[in-house]
Amino acid sequence: MNVKTRIAPSPTGRFHIGTARTALFNYLYAKKTGGCFCIRIEDTDKERSKVEYETEILEGLAWLGLEADEFVRQSERAPRHAELLQRLIDEGKAYISDELSHERAFDTIDRPRRDMNKVMNLRTQVIRLKNPGKEITFRDEIRGDITFDTTELGDFVIARSISDPLYHFAVVVDDMDMGITHVIRGEDHISNTPRQILIQGALGAPRPIYAHLPLILNEKRAKMSKRSGDTVAIMDYRAEGLLPEAFNNYLALLGWNPGDEREYFTLPELCEAFSLERVQRSGGVWNREKLLSVNQHWMREMDDAMFAKEVHGMGDFDIDSIHKVVSLLKERAHTFKEAHDMLEADLRCLFEEPALDRTALVKKEPVDRAGLTKIALSELKAHITSLADDATADDAKSALMPYADAEEEKGKGGRGAVLWPLRYALSGQERSPDPFTLIALLGKGDTLRRIDAALALLS
Repeated sequence: MNVKTRIAPSPTGRFHIGTARTALFNYLYAKKTGGCFCIRIEDTDKERSKVEYETEILEGLAWLGLEADEFVRQSERAPRHAELLQRLIDEGKAYISDELSHERAFDTIDRPRRDMNKVMNLRTQVIRLKNPGKEITFRDEIRGDITFDTTELGDFVIARSISDPLYHFAVVVDDMDMGITHVIRGEDHISNTPRQILIQGALGAPRPIYAHLPLILNEKRAKMSKRSGDTVAIMDYRAEGLLPEAFNNYLALLGWNPGDEREYFTLPELCEAFSLERVQRSGGVWNREKLLSVNQHWMREMDDAMFAKEVHGMGDFDIDSIHKVVSLLKERAHTFKEAHDMLEADLRCLFEEPALDRTALVKKEPVDRAGLTKIALSELKAHITSLADDATADDAKSALMPYADAEEEKGKGGRGAVLWPLRYALSGQERSPDPFTLIALLGKGDTLRRIDAALALLS
């Protein structure tokens, strides 16, 4: 069998993480089996479909690297849908049914009539499938055999008119014509399957292989929803500075396991490892902390130039400044937005001269005077002067900590009275990296100059 899968999103809302995971699993299965992955935009809901939503869906799929082998827009297939609807009517497998729809009555000048509760019965026509009323069993690759008694469905509606098919009919026709062999979709579509199988039978269409994926749940084990305060739009995560490698990696492990202890996969590695047999039945619980951990891993895997470029894209720092602190950002940041915020809040001191406040400089003094701070800075300056120009943070720590430890033993303010004024003198900030890291990033020359500025403040 030549495998052919599809993702069929409706452009009636933003690109959702559930749709993204379904797209990913369809892509992985197709590539694992040497098959074809298709994107079909199901835009026949004319009132709710929006161009901006379609654009976001396609941009999101492209960002994730889920490139389609075939692209279809459902609305362009309207003549085919109409042709097959008419064929079913002609064959006696479907029929036009007069229906009563209830609408509130209004007069010609758009004022309610006297009886506000009065309704008028308007006749309309729909197309219904003649239901043979039988029991249907289909094999689900994840859940095993599933059986439905279709009698209770009655003769269900498959179109509002010849030119306006409902979802169940259009999706069956499109899957049939496109040669879709595997329908991999969310478990919320299980209840749709019996109707679609009945339509397949009426059309003489082959039955695809079904696999219904578990839902993605939030930390309260409820379905992920914007109404519940969950971040569900893929592009919001992209704007936050997450990598597509990390998103694919995390989504794949949300409902599937590789059968070993591996945590990190590239997209080609996922294609190689993926199987429907290892997709779980229970819902996958969204864990933002785990997602950020996976993202941090892939951020650290980037070369420094590409990392700096991504941070640069988040804000106003020049690329050369970012290059100076890439190693520190890789160590601490979980997203590129977080990396930029660290530059803004904690690391701006590396690129701008700090404005020092005398009171803040001596705040770790055991008493209200500047004597110990001045002595400490002078002693530290002497140790720093002996460092090499390219001293690392570890070099600086090895040179300065013995003095700080000795002051701790004397009990005159301890290490805080030594290391705080050094860190503040170098950064001018309440929050900053440790002083040893600052020395390595600033270099010996700038470090000594900033210490001299602090000493001048104490004169």
